[in-house]
Amino acid sequence: MYPKRIWFDNEQIYLELKDGQIGFLPLRRFSRLYNANKHQRENYTLSPFGIHWKEIDEDLSFEGFFYKER
Repeated sequence: MYPKRIWFDNEQIYLELKDGQIGFLPLRRFSRLYNANKHQRENYTLSPFGIHWKEIDEDLSFEGFFYKER
């Protein structure tokens, strides 16, 4: 999985991969991200496995955006 970009709206965090796939997760699941201000949300780093927000100590895996419970 190769991320192209991430973005937020009032309810979700979105991840677009370089192949065009888009996944999303509800922000309410992640209280630190939900309560973060715009600057804190946009201050992240990407690793081969996911997204890290150092200032708010939050990590999300890329796979989590595309995992669907059965």
